[in-house]
Amino acid sequence: MRSVTMLGPLGLAGLLLAGCANASPEQAATGAAGAAVTVDNCGREVTFDTAPERVVTIKSSTTEMLLALGVGDRIVATAYPDGPVPEEWATEAPELPVLADRVPSQEVVLEQEPELVYAGWESNFTADGAGERESLEALGVRTYVAPSACKGEGYRPNPLTFDDVFAEIREVASIFRASAAGEGLIAGQEALLAEVTPLPEPASALWFSSGTDTPFVGAGIGAPQLILDTVGLTNVAEHIEDSWAPFNWEAVVDADPDVIVLVDADWNPVEQKIEVLESNPATANLTAVREKRYLTIDFAATEAGVRTASAVAELADQLATLGLD
Repeated sequence: MRSVTMLGPLGLAGLLLAGCANASPEQAATGAAGAAVTVDNCGREVTFDTAPERVVTIKSSTTEMLLALGVGDRIVATAYPDGPVPEEWATEAPELPVLADRVPSQEVVLEQEPELVYAGWESNFTADGAGERESLEALGVRTYVAPSACKGEGYRPNPLTFDDVFAEIREVASIFRASAAGEGLIAGQEALLAEVTPLPEPASALWFSSGTDTPFVGAGIGAPQLILDTVGLTNVAEHIEDSWAPFNWEAVVDADPDVIVLVDADWNPVEQKIEVLESNPATANLTAVREKRYLTIDFAATEAGVRTASAVAELADQLATLGLD
C-alpha cells in the first residue's frame, strides 16, 4: 500500500551531517556569529543581538526544537513537559530542571535568570502564567512564541503547511546562530516525508485528543490536519477553523470514521480513550471501534515542530498495518 522508510537516530544524524556539509558559506557564517537578528513574532518585534545563552522553554515542542538544533545546552530549565524526550535527543537532554508540570509563574521563571523564554503557546505569557511579554521584556528577558501557535490575525498559519514548520526551524536556528544545523534538520525531515506515500483510496479519520462527555479533536488548520492530509486521511472535523476544538459525539457517529487517531498523554493515555469509545453504546458501534482501527501518537508530537514529519511517517507506518488499501 505504501513505501515508508523509517530513519532511526543514526540515519537522521547522517542526514543532518550531510545538510551541514552542504551548507553555503553564508549559512555557516550565520551559524557561528553574525549581525543582530530581528524577528516579527506574533506581531511583536524581538531583536537578538547575540544568541541567547540562558533559556527557559515552556512545552515539549520548544525544548525539542533546541535539542534538535544542537543548542540544548542553552536550556537552564523547562516547564509544561508533554512527555519524555525522544530517544534520538535524550542524550542531549540531561536532567533538565522542570519548573512546573503546567505553566510556571513569572517569579519561578525569573529565578532562573533567563535571557529568553521560549513558549509553545502564546497563552503561556499571562500575568497569572509565566508573565506578560511586556513585563518580561521590561526586565530584560526576551520572549518568543512558536509561530504556529500565534493567535493574532494574520500570524497563525491557516492552514499550517510544512513550509510553515520549516520556516520556524529556520527562524529559531537564526536566533541561535545555528542556521547550518537548521538546514540539515530540514533536509532530514524532507527526506523522511519523501518516503511516505499517501493512501491510494480516500479514508476518513477522527483525531481524538481528549475528553469524555465532549470530545476535543484535531480540527482543520493546525498540525493534526497537516498530518492527516499528508498521509491521505480526511479529517471529519476539517470544517472547524482551529487547530484543536470541542466536537460532539453525535457528529462523530454521523461521520463514522474509518480510523481513529488516539493521542497518548500521561494525563489521558490511549487506554482511557479506548475505554471511552468502547463503553459508550453510540461510539462502540463505530466501524473504527468495532474493527479496532486505532492509530496512536504521542501528545508532544501533535504540535507543530521538529516532530511533525516523524509523526507523519509513524502514522503512515501504522496505517500500512490496517489494510485500508
